[in-house]
Amino acid sequence: MSRSRLRRPGTESRGTATRAGLSGSPRRTAPVVWLAIGSLLASAGMQPVVAQEPTVVQDPAEGLTSAQLARRSAEGTPLATVTLAEALQRAAGVDPDYVAALRGVGDANWVRRSAWSAFLLPVVDFRWNFSKYSSPQFNIGTGEETDRLTQFSLSGSYTLFAGGGRIFDMQAANASVDGAAANERRQRFTTALGTEADYYDVLAQSELLRVAEERVRRAEGQLAVARARVLAGAAVQTDSLQLLLELTRAQVDFLRQESAVAVSRLQLGRRTGIPGPVDAAKLDTLAAPALPITEAQAIEEAVTISPIVEVARAEERRTNALFKSERSAYLPSLSLFGSWNGFDDDIVPDATKRATFGLSLNFPIWDGAQREIRIYRASTARQIAEAARRNTELGIGRDMAEAYQAYNTARASAELAGNAVLVARENLRVQEERYRAGATTIIDLVTAQVDLTEAEAGLVQSRYTTRLARAGVEAILGRRLTETR
Repeated sequence: MSRSRLRRPGTESRGTATRAGLSGSPRRTAPVVWLAIGSLLASAGMQPVVAQEPTVVQDPAEGLTSAQLARRSAEGTPLATVTLAEALQRAAGVDPDYVAALRGVGDANWVRRSAWSAFLLPVVDFRWNFSKYSSPQFNIGTGEETDRLTQFSLSGSYTLFAGGGRIFDMQAANASVDGAAANERRQRFTTALGTEADYYDVLAQSELLRVAEERVRRAEGQLAVARARVLAGAAVQTDSLQLLLELTRAQVDFLRQESAVAVSRLQLGRRTGIPGPVDAAKLDTLAAPALPITEAQAIEEAVTISPIVEVARAEERRTNALFKSERSAYLPSLSLFGSWNGFDDDIVPDATKRATFGLSLNFPIWDGAQREIRIYRASTARQIAEAARRNTELGIGRDMAEAYQAYNTARASAELAGNAVLVARENLRVQEERYRAGATTIIDLVTAQVDLTEAEAGLVQSRYTTRLARAGVEAILGRRLTETR
């Protein structure tokens, strides 16, 4: 049985059970197995060939019965259990990508506040300086020679006109805020998608562990029947050996599935910020409903308000505004300025005070092509953002169609997988009766057992793949399709 994690919608899943032998190093058969084989051969009048057993380390779980395997899987310390809503809430607080996106919103808001303040407030600066000289010098404040000089300055300036640059800077700041908000929403659903994948993986691996346990139980029962038939002379020795091989494979598969469950629980603990393994609360197994919107509506909504598209559009607006702001450097700037200065030899300089007010006009003519370089680079960034926006708008429709179809495919596959389980169970029942009556071979019986295991594993995988596919659709739209998960 394959132990791969739940795959994202649109990817092909591997088979969930194997019909051939498992690869790996030879394992030592339990003593009770050798006794069973010897008794079978002796009952048929054959002398067993005694072979030298390979010297290998015996697995402590080898030869366990289904009841012992069940007790083994139930042992251990109690695990912390989280619901899906709790997992989503906790993951948002520990995912570094989402934390960065959330802090990015605050950073963009501060940039916008700075741009707004350039319209309303002047730039103000206060300075105070105290100097001690080795020999007396002329003090501009007292008009005498002193060895100390204290001065302060309160200055301010306000730009009346900057070629429109401040307006474009404000537009760029607004676009940055919109982009940061859209990116936060996109990252929130991306984090939720990863959390749901880990949550469903725990549930799926746990159910696959139950499937593996059932496989061991069925193999044990069929082995007992085959032994009885061989002892009664109604079957050949290979029947018991075939079922013994199937039991060994089932036990190995159970051990591998136990490992997969342990790893998936540790991953859920890491995702939710809880040290150690974490179990997932059970979910309902009802058939997945159809999505509340059609595929055409989903594509239209994705192209219009998807956070992925909104981020690209905001970036295009931002780079366009910055390009215009750089071009405003060709126009002159007009500013008001003023200062109030004081000089003295005391700590508080009030001997002499002077005030200065004025109007400044700055007209840049040539700065060694630095202005032209900045404009060209801003133009390049604008063209790249425009191309990225067009590509995103074209690609989001395709991505939504793929996600929508993946959900419908997974939903239909889950329904078919349920039917396959019913068929496989009935087929196994018929093969068991036919084998007891001597009307079929052991190969057909083992094949029916493996078919049922594959069908049950396929049902588990398809059921949680459907839930994950729905989360993929919601991640593209940036909203929940229903209020509850």
